[in-house]
Formats: sequence, structure tokens, C-alpha cells
Amino acid sequence: MPGQRSPLRDNPEFIADCVALRKKDVMEKWECSSGIVVNVRREHGGPVDEARAKPEPSTLGDTTEITDNGDGTRQFNFIRHRPVTLEDARDLIRSTGDNPDAYNISIKSIAYGGDKSSNKISAWPKTGVAAAEHYPLAQLYAEAARSNKNRTSVGSRKNQTSDRSTVVVLADWQIGKTGRRGGTPELLARLEDARNKVAIELAERQPDSILVLDGGDGIEGFDSGGDPSFTNDLSLPDQIDAYTTELFKFIRLAHTFSEDVQVGAVPSNHSSWRRGKQNLGTPADDFGLLAHRQVQKVAAAAGITAEWHFPDVYDESLCVDFAGTPIGLVHGNQFGPGKAIDWWQGQAFGDQAITRADVLVSAHYHSFGAGVAGINPLTKRERMWLGAPTLDSGSDWYRNIRGRDSLPGTLIFDVTPDGFDLGSLKVL
Repeated sequence: MPGQRSPLRDNPEFIADCVALRKKDVMEKWECSSGIVVNVRREHGGPVDEARAKPEPSTLGDTTEITDNGDGTRQFNFIRHRPVTLEDARDLIRSTGDNPDAYNISIKSIAYGGDKSSNKISAWPKTGVAAAEHYPLAQLYAEAARSNKNRTSVGSRKNQTSDRSTVVVLADWQIGKTGRRGGTPELLARLEDARNKVAIELAERQPDSILVLDGGDGIEGFDSGGDPSFTNDLSLPDQIDAYTTELFKFIRLAHTFSEDVQVGAVPSNHSSWRRGKQNLGTPADDFGLLAHRQVQKVAAAAGITAEWHFPDVYDESLCVDFAGTPIGLVHGNQFGPGKAIDWWQGQAFGDQAITRADVLVSAHYHSFGAGVAGINPLTKRERMWLGAPTLDSGSDWYRNIRGRDSLPGTLIFDVTPDGFDLGSLKVL
């Protein structure tokens, strides 16, 4: 009857079996329930099933195991007297010296009863949009600096002339965009790697002068195409902040290898001042050009001697007379794919700046390209068009439309007293 005490609890043989044998064996031998075996064990000091026993408050605690999976993720396995909470997980991540805001967190709890739960926490680093939502831009730079702290110096300015000057082309970073190559954290890492490669090249080339050309689209913006409002991982102010910071690092690097540093910049579609798809103001009203003007001030304050070249207010291209070779620069949204030389030829009718250039550098199409464009009647040299590759996170929109793609890279080449040196051209 319910509530009646079982006679087995007073049976010495049964009690001895409860203490000495496995619970399953006792249940089979005596045809009794699990509950009576547990109760007898509790009364007579036998082994008690942990799933049923209620430990004393003083014995409540955790057995914790932290496993590094070797792929940037960590797994926490432990048993507690209650299900874990998100704050428990964050505390565990803090205990390893990491910032919980930097991780995605997954929790799995299984309640066994008797105030016992099995809990599992998995944590893996955030990237792209998720990282930017929790990381201030300054923290992104701190993370990038930590990941590159072991890089070594690769030389500095030479003491003698070489009759050789070097052009470094920056193009289409589109800071703030996310794609299959990641977002801002991954782009910052690629930019740092690019500077390291450029430094190695400059140390080998030892140029008399350095020209840094920026082909535009340094920021992604929000009105350039597609729907970046839902894919960007930086606000517009943070995009400009990151862009100016990265530009300054390249200018500072160039100044390490030459006292004669020049910089050329042009407006572009992603950086233009817009309301929706409508451009506002003049071509000079461009966030990319604004970024360069700010870097120009910072460079001067830092004692870096560099000369900047900008197009006229109503122009979108420029020509820099660099070490005796006229070099033109335009973003590239002014013409269709493969039409750079045709567009260049047409500029002669309007007496535009690039009319007299030996070399025309363009960006916009995110891939390397080159072509011969006849003879320059002013210099009697062969004209060459160069399309610059990009370091951005990939143009998934273009790849889906056209099916084509290219690897990230940075264009670099030299000029000598004889003009453009084709043999010096590299994509780093």
C-alpha cells in the first residue's frame, strides 16, 4: 500500500546486497525498484546514484575542462548544480583572459534532476558584421596590431641615388564592405600584409622618389550600389576613419624609404558625395579626397615631407610629372570594361590632364589589366594603360553577374630616365 514501509529495508541480506552489489544486480535479484535500493544505500552508507542524490550545499561546485580546438574555437565541458546562463559563459571566457564580446557563444544544458545539470559552452571568434557590431574601430586596430607584432623591419632609406623611382598603386579597398573574404578585420590584415610586401620591394629597389597613387573607392559608402546598408560592417564615419589611418600608414612607409614622396588621388563612385544615386556638388566633393586632405595635414604635423596632387575642381583625372615621366590617374567608372584606352584617346579632344601622360593608371574593375596605347607625340615614348587590382573583400555582386573574379594584390612599378620600365611591374 502507498506509504507502507517495505520489509526489504529491514532484511539484513538485502541491505548487504545494496551496499555491495550494483544497483542493477540488486534490482534483478530481489525484483525491487530502483528507489528502494537508493534509499537503503543512503541509510547504510552505500554508493548512491549521483543523479538521484542531493549533495550538501558545501559540496556543490564545478568540474571544468577547457579544450582548445586548434581552429580559433574553445569548448568548455563541465557539470554544475544548475543550468548555465549567458553570463556564466561570459565569465568563463573572461577567466581565460579573453574579451567575451569578441566571441559567438553557444550553450547546451541537460537537466538530470536532483539539482544536477550537464552543461556545454562553445565559443568561437566573431568576424565581419558581428565583430564590427561589438568592436569599436580602435579595438579592431588593436587586434590587427597584435596579430602583426612579430613582423620584422626590412630596411630604410638609402644613401645614394639609383636613377629609379617607384610607383605604388592603392585601389578599391572599399573599407566597410563584407564579402566572401571577410570584412574589416580581414581587410586590415590584408593591408598590413600588403605594406610588408611593399616594404620588401622598396628595400630592394631603393628608389630616389616614390609616388603613391590612390585610384579611389577607399570606402564602401552606402549609396554606391546594391544594398550595403545591410552588409557593411562599419558606419560611414568609421569607414573614413579607417581609410585615413590606412592611407597614413602607406605614406609613412614611403617616407621611410625616400625623402621625395608624392601622392596622387582622384574622386570615385563609392566615395562620392551622394543622395541615393544622385551625385551632389562637384567632382571635388568626394569623401576619398577629403580623407587625403586630412592625411596631408597629419603627415605635415608628423614631419613627413610629401606633396599631394589632386584634380581640378571639375575634373576627375590628373597627371603627375613624376621623375620625368607623365603618369595619369583616373578611377575608371568613366568607361566600360576594356574601354580604358578608347576613353583615354577621346580625352585628347577636350585637352584633359591625361592627354600628355605616358602611363594611364585606372582602378574600379578590381583586376589587373594592361594595354599599349600608341606613341606619345610629346615624349616619343610608348603609351601604356595599367588597370590596378584591389585588396577588398571581393565583389560577389560582379562575380554572380559576370562569373569572373581576381585575387587581391597591390600594383607596383618603376620609372627611369627612359620612362616606364615594363620589366619592373609587379602585382604583390
